[in-house]
Amino acid sequence: MQKILVVEDEVKVANAVKKGLEENGFDVDVAYDGRMGKGLATSNDYDLVILDLNLPHNNGYELCEVIRHKNNRVPVIMLTALGGVEDKMQAFELGADDYLVKPFDFRELLARIRVFLKRAGSDATHGTQYKITIADLEIDREKKRCNPWR
Repeated sequence: MQKILVVEDEVKVANAVKKGLEENGFDVDVAYDGRMGKGLATSNDYDLVILDLNLPHNNGYELCEVIRHKNNRVPVIMLTALGGVEDKMQAFELGADDYLVKPFDFRELLARIRVFLKRAGSDATHGTQYKITIADLEIDREKKRCNPWR
């Protein structure tokens, strides 16, 4: 099951996206502010991240930079009310892969998610081709790290 992180401070929007994605077979974590999103993004592996820009504590631009530093391959879709060209340009410069303006049609968001996950192919399996696990030892060849605890 593919895992998606949704970072959205509007509870109704976050819960509606989570519900729709779960109904379509995805495993979804939700963060309601930038600090919580940063914690989840840096401590878990996700196949795709959906980010709002206007977030308490850390905004979506800052969070996108953190995510890119951790994993340059995970697709990031900005989902925000900010529709200006400058907002979009900054998001793309910081590593966003796509940008969808609210209000949005869930079917369009779902189609975009499926395109990115299909394109990622085997990369969308939490980077398992880059990780070697032997008993309690995990070797991450991509990050060049070794974790004796999983």
